[in-house]
Amino acid sequence: MVMETFGARLRTALDTRGPLCAGIDPHSSLLVEWGLDDDVAGLERFSYTVVEALADRVAVLKPQSAFFERFGSRGIAVLERTVADARSAGAVVIMDAKRGDIGSTVAAYADAYLDPASPLFSDALTASPYLGFGSLEPLYALAEKNGAGVFVLGLTSNPEGSQVQAAVGASGRSVAEEIVTAAAGRNAGAAPMGPIGVVVGGTVATPDFDLSRLNGAYLVPGIGAQGATAADVRRIFGAGARNVVPSSSREILRGGPSVAGLREAAARTVEELAAILD
Repeated sequence: MVMETFGARLRTALDTRGPLCAGIDPHSSLLVEWGLDDDVAGLERFSYTVVEALADRVAVLKPQSAFFERFGSRGIAVLERTVADARSAGAVVIMDAKRGDIGSTVAAYADAYLDPASPLFSDALTASPYLGFGSLEPLYALAEKNGAGVFVLGLTSNPEGSQVQAAVGASGRSVAEEIVTAAAGRNAGAAPMGPIGVVVGGTVATPDFDLSRLNGAYLVPGIGAQGATAADVRRIFGAGARNVVPSSSREILRGGPSVAGLREAAARTVEELAAILD
């Protein structure tokens, strides 16, 4: 049975819980800041505390898979429980794994993250489309079948990103514009939003094409405490600003290790972001 669409679940979560995607990034320096050992026990304590504090009140939680993978199979087991517990508490979960490949390999990634039978099943997955937007077709197809989503990298804020993203192809359009155009094509006719989102940094240069046509969500690191302003949101997204999903990680996670501290940091961030996106 196909569940409610990803776009519908995300829209409801943002409208009822506020515009925030909180990252779960248990890197070694944050574990130390929390007074935890940089081991599986520390990973467990960190991740489960974040879920306890935020999963019943934040719209989106985004675990960064790499910080779990570094502990091997035991770290993946923690990631599985983190995702399951967060979804059970009502949060939309975006798995930040940035997968990208071709053929049977990308199909296997789809099975791992976008099949409800998988212990890593998430509401959405981040992916890299730089082997060609169409190379990720198995992700899109399984996401659509199972009411999940895919966020493809579009315009990232790292300096190296422009080497690929700003490159102009035979069509006369940049790679980034081609990605957004292709994603918009997959989202055509969906309501309230389609299943294919795009990652855009909140501090990128003003694009020379219209982002509002996506009919999907934009996952946007950098808004609010990280430096991007309301003017940046209007500058970058125009009429598409309502579909921005602002992402914050360290600013919130440094509110730990207490549950109360994390909740206070998240509530403050939601208030700031709501004012920006109003």
